[in-house]
Order: sequence, then structure tokens, then C-alpha cells
Amino acid sequence: MLSGEKILVTGVAGQIAFPIARQLAADNEVWGLARFSDPTAKQRVRDVGITPVVCDLGAGDFSEVPDDFTLVVHLAAFIGPGLDYDHAIRDNAEGTGLLLQHCRTAQAALVMSTHSVYKPQDDPMYVFEETAPLGDCNNTLSPPYSASKIGAEAVARFCSRAFDLPVTIARMNASYGPNGGLPAFHADMIAAGTPVSTRWDPCMYSPIYEDDINDQVGALLEAATSPATIVNWAGDEPVAAQEWFAYACELMDVDAEIGVTPIPNTLRGSIADNAKRLSITGPCAVGWREGMRRTVAARHPDRYVGPPV
Repeated sequence: MLSGEKILVTGVAGQIAFPIARQLAADNEVWGLARFSDPTAKQRVRDVGITPVVCDLGAGDFSEVPDDFTLVVHLAAFIGPGLDYDHAIRDNAEGTGLLLQHCRTAQAALVMSTHSVYKPQDDPMYVFEETAPLGDCNNTLSPPYSASKIGAEAVARFCSRAFDLPVTIARMNASYGPNGGLPAFHADMIAAGTPVSTRWDPCMYSPIYEDDINDQVGALLEAATSPATIVNWAGDEPVAAQEWFAYACELMDVDAEIGVTPIPNTLRGSIADNAKRLSITGPCAVGWREGMRRTVAARHPDRYVGPPV
């Protein structure tokens, strides 16, 4: 576990970043960077011992951001609707470069990418190694997202070499836990009686639970190199969305089915090859069933009928 470091966490108000920063703040000086358009988010960050700092990465104004961090955990990302590729590339790619330039004296940086950088494959059981082809996955939530994140990876790789900055680029799969993520949102929809649909059957992922994400940050930073290390950041068990949906229904004693709405040119499956990550972090501690159980119990205690957590 990291201790005694001065760490910058970007996107600190987000689903993944907040639990990471909260855990790091127990033994480190942690600064949380975000736009903080919601003032309650800034107070939430302060309440757990994190120093908030307002910054728009794409704008490039770092006048309020110190430059003496020993470690950087870059999780901020623009994931907005519409077709404004210029805005997405400015925030996700240029913003990454401006951040790493500002923090170029750090000992290491962890830059989070996404499995959405991979080129879709016809086989839903295809296992994506880090060397698999990259391409636009036609993300329906944010069409420019995958292209802008490929750009962000390229910029991070350049910065690592240009500034001799050790970097790990970690391609996140399906993160989830009490603070959110796709499996958690499916559980929310089940609890609310809202129909749930996914792209394919089976729709495969390698979900990774919040606690494992938090605990692996230190090892991923330690693995940073120049040129950059690239690794899949995902769980150890391939799981279909249909499986976690059925288990969430069981945990809430709900009789429901998940629908299928095919979307061409999207990832039919998103199974991560975990060999490289295992060599860096070791195995995950929380299996997907246990993670789903904790998630449902935390988010819907009034509906939860599973074993005590």
C-alpha cells in the first residue's frame, strides 16, 4: 500500500476515482482534480480528507494545480453524448498531454484507458490481449469516446518518452461496486422495475470490483515504465451481463429477464486477457458473485434478500 506520497487524482468526483482517492487519502496527501460543477461533490471530497482543486484539463489552465506531486492517477474522462469529436479529443487526448506535461517531474503516472479502444470482433468469446487490434467500437453512449481514448493513449505514450516519465496505461473493463458501474446500474433498474437490455447474447465482460480496483493502484503505479506499460485492468472471471442480471434478480427476489437489442459495430464481447495484470497485481480478491452481492446489498438494502454481507 502507498504511504507518505503526494498524489494527484483526476476526475476525483467520479465512480471509479472517488473510492480510489478516499482509500489513498488514509496514508497520503491526496489532491482531487475535477471541474466540480456540483458544489456538493467538492464537499464530499473534502469530507474524506482530499484537497479539491478545480481544473478543466482541456482548457489547459493549471495555475491552481501544484506541480510537485510524486504520483499521478489520471482517471478524468469526457464521456458525453453527441458527435463533437473535437471536444472529446481536446478533453481526453490533449488534456492528458497537458496534465502529464504539468506533472512531468512525478515518479510515476497511472493513466486509465478503456476496453472501448479495441476493434470489435465477431466472436463474443474473443479474448483481448493488450496487443489486439485497436479501432472504433461505435460506443452508443458517447460515439467519440473510443477514438478520443486511442488518442489519449498515444499522447500518454509520447509524454512518457518525451519527459522520461514512467507511465502505466490501464485499459479498464467493467468496473463496478457500491459507487456505480454497469452491473450496479443494472441492479438499480431491476429494483426500479425498469426493463434492461444489452447488445448481444451472451454479452461478455471481465468485471472488476471496486475493492480490487482500489487495492491494485499501487502495483500498477510501481509497474510504470518509460516507454509506457500497457495493461488490461479487469477482473479474473469472464461473465455475461445475462449472468450478473440473473444473480441480481435472485438477490432481490425479482422475476425479470434481460432483453437483447443488437447494435452493429459494437463490442460483442469484452473479455480481457488478464495474464499481464496478474503478473503485476496478483489475483483479484473479490469474485463477481461476491462483488454483485455486496453491490446489491449496499445500493438496495430494502430489497436485498441474499445472505448477510
